[in-house]
Amino acid sequence: MTYPIIRLRPKTDARAIRHGAPWVFADELVTDRRTKALAPGTICELQDEARSPLGIVTVNPNSKIIARMLDRDPAAVIDGAWLSLRMRRALALRERLFDQPYYRLVHAEADGFPGVVIDRFGDLAVIQPNAAWSETMIDLIAETLCEATGVTRVVKNGSGRARGLEGLPEEMVVLRGAVEGPVPVPMNGATYMADVLGGQKTGLFYDQRPNHAFGARLAPEGRVLDVFSHVGGFGLAALAGGARSALAVDGSAPALRLAEAGAEASGFADRFQTRQGDAFAVMEQLAAEGARFEFVVCDPPAFAPAKPALQAGLRAYERVARLAAPLVAPGGYLCLCSCSHAADLAAFRTASIRGIGRGGRHAQMIHTGFAGPDHPMLPQLAESGYLKSIFFRLD
Repeated sequence: MTYPIIRLRPKTDARAIRHGAPWVFADELVTDRRTKALAPGTICELQDEARSPLGIVTVNPNSKIIARMLDRDPAAVIDGAWLSLRMRRALALRERLFDQPYYRLVHAEADGFPGVVIDRFGDLAVIQPNAAWSETMIDLIAETLCEATGVTRVVKNGSGRARGLEGLPEEMVVLRGAVEGPVPVPMNGATYMADVLGGQKTGLFYDQRPNHAFGARLAPEGRVLDVFSHVGGFGLAALAGGARSALAVDGSAPALRLAEAGAEASGFADRFQTRQGDAFAVMEQLAAEGARFEFVVCDPPAFAPAKPALQAGLRAYERVARLAAPLVAPGGYLCLCSCSHAADLAAFRTASIRGIGRGGRHAQMIHTGFAGPDHPMLPQLAESGYLKSIFFRLD
C-alpha cells in the first residue's frame, strides 16, 4: 500500500525518531498546504529531509503532536491484521501476569497503539481512543479486541483532556453488548465497583494495584485513612489485608457510593466509613478532632498535568504532605502519590519531604512504587512513566 509522504524539516535531527521516539511535533515537520489538508488520523509515510523512510505514522495537522509512530517498517500496512497482531501481543503479556481478566490491556504507545488505552473488566472492555487515527478506526479496533480476547461488551469512552488536544469530541458510546450498572472487579482480595459509563477515566485505576498491595502490608489491625479515595483503592485493599478500619475521603459522592458498594461486596461494610468533602478541608478537620491513623494515603488527581502547572502543582503536593503528616500515629506510615506527567520523581519527592517537615514530622522513606506491569513504559517516552507512590514511616 502506498501512503502519502510527509517529511521532517531541514536540520531536524532524526536520530531520536530512529532510536525509538514515538512523536513528531508540529515544529519538526514540513507543514505545507498539502500536509495541512490531510484529514486528522491520516496514515502516512514519514521521511527525513534526505527522503529516507523513518516509518509509518498517523498525522493530525490540528495537534501539537502532529505525527505519531505506528510502525517503523515503511512497508507496514495498517489494517485489521496489523491491529490483531499487536492486540494479541499485548494480551499475551497480561495473561502471563494475571490469573483473572482484569487489567489494562493496552497502554498506548508502550503497546504500539499510540494514544489508545484499553482496560479490561472480565467480559467487558473500555476503549479510550485519544488520538485521531484510533477514532477513525474505532470499529475495527473493537472488532479486533473482541476476536482476540473474547470480550462481548465494549464501551468507547471518548472523554478527557487528551481528546480535546486532538480536536476530538467528547462522547460515551456502548459499541458492543449492553452495560446495566457498575462492574464488580476482584483485586488484591477486595471487590471494587467500576462505573464504566460515568466514572473517572475507564471507571477504575488499575495502575495502583501493586501499591495498594504494598500499603495493605503496613496496616494489619490498624486504622487507615484513604484521602482522594475514588472508589476505595487503598482503603479496601488494606481492609482485605486485615486493617481494623478504613475511612475514605473524596469530593465525589458517586465515587464514595461505589466505594461503599465495594466494601459491602467484599464483606467489609462494618469496618468501612466515608466522608465527603474537599480533601484539604477534611484533613484539617480530622487534625482538629485529634484523629490519628496507623496508615494514611493521599492519592490526588494530577496537580501538574503539564509544564505550565508544574510549580502550582508542586505547592499543592507539598500542602497535601503538610496536612497528612500530623494525622499519622507515631511509628505509622504515610503514602503520597502523584500521577502528574510534568512532575518527575525527584521534584515530587522533594515537595513531599518538605511538606512532611512543615507538618512537624520526621520520616524514613521506605519504598517507591510505580504503575503495575500492565502499564509498561516506553523508555523513549517519559510520559509513560507518570505514576509515583512514595511510602514513608514517620517518627
